[in-house]
Amino acid sequence: MTFRAVERRPLPWREPLAAAAGLRERDGALALISDGGPLGRWSFVAGDPDRVIVEPMEAGLDRLRDPDFADGVVGLLAYDAGARPATGPRPSVWPDLMLARYPAMLAFDHESRQVFAVGRGDDPRAATAAADLAEDWLAAAVEPVTPSPPADSLDPEAPPAAYEAAVTDVVARIASGELFQANIARAWTGRLHPGADPFDVLLRLAGRSSAYGAYWRLGDRALVSNSPELFLTLDGDRIETRPIKGTRPRDPDPARDAGLAAELRASAKDRAENLMIVDLMRNDLARAAVPGSVEVERLFEVEPLPTVHHLVSTVVARAAPGVGPADLLEATFPPGSITGAPKHQAMKVIAAHEPSRGPWCGSLFHIADGRLTASVLIRTAAFDRDGEGWRFRTLAGAGIVADSDPAAELAETEAKIRALREALTGP
Repeated sequence: MTFRAVERRPLPWREPLAAAAGLRERDGALALISDGGPLGRWSFVAGDPDRVIVEPMEAGLDRLRDPDFADGVVGLLAYDAGARPATGPRPSVWPDLMLARYPAMLAFDHESRQVFAVGRGDDPRAATAAADLAEDWLAAAVEPVTPSPPADSLDPEAPPAAYEAAVTDVVARIASGELFQANIARAWTGRLHPGADPFDVLLRLAGRSSAYGAYWRLGDRALVSNSPELFLTLDGDRIETRPIKGTRPRDPDPARDAGLAAELRASAKDRAENLMIVDLMRNDLARAAVPGSVEVERLFEVEPLPTVHHLVSTVVARAAPGVGPADLLEATFPPGSITGAPKHQAMKVIAAHEPSRGPWCGSLFHIADGRLTASVLIRTAAFDRDGEGWRFRTLAGAGIVADSDPAAELAETEAKIRALREALTGP
């Protein structure tokens, strides 16, 4: 049943995390928590989806061409689904695609400090009822309390030496001309304490919030993300992507911290790594864009986050006539920043060194009011519930190029996993 009516009802401001805390026990609980910065103006909180679909990627993306999934939709594409044409079949650790449609949603405009109860339905009466439900959620908001660390340990799946050996192998492959760059990751696993749940991890990340923070729980699966990276937006005919390549840790001393940012900005290695992915994303966007419309809007900007500095570029384009969210995702997934160049070969090399990634480095996306926003699922932990409680898995990677040093790349993964490690196990 297509949403034919939408009601938006202004309400007094409450913090989105408080509204999310009131819904944390509901199946389908969703919180897209932004930091209120230039890229994170809006946050969204919802529950009670009326449609949930878990399918292979190809069939699932076709759903996005159905008018029933044109609005109020959240989806998750697992990395392995997009890599499969290069890697062949691999053990599955997460569904290819999860989709949920939300008739009721709370939208938080951080810039104007205004909340909107959004109701969607097949007629105005249904839309009003959904807006009523969203307003009730805001009234039931609970001031969140930061819990104690919900896990004792974050255990590496392989020793650090194995990662350094993988980096050495990729550098050799680059030297032989097999590829130019590949993003190689390490994985960690663990279990939450009895009685703890993934929402506790989101609460502990609140002080480190980023533009694309997220919590989503469907059944016995949950995801917590603190991603700073935009994969795609499609707004009207404007496409934008913001690949991240290049990282330095933050330092509590302001002078040393500024020096690290300047070092990143001037680094020939990191700029070359970033430029390779910019070129890859230009090529990917061209598959869905008006010829000649792909442009690099900003190049090599240093963005500071709570635990790292990142080097970020922005590529834009105009969508070709008839291109919608499904077409754009098909043309570009998985993100170039977490694969490498050439993309197809990089995914083969990644598969030679890593088990299945699952949702990590896939994409979480939101379609509402004609706009697609999709993040890259870095700084992300995936949770599965069994008879003993919640177990989790998370990864961190680094882009490997010709002059990569294995020890330095290992240190980069430690810097990138720091925020999640502290959220899970404490400082």
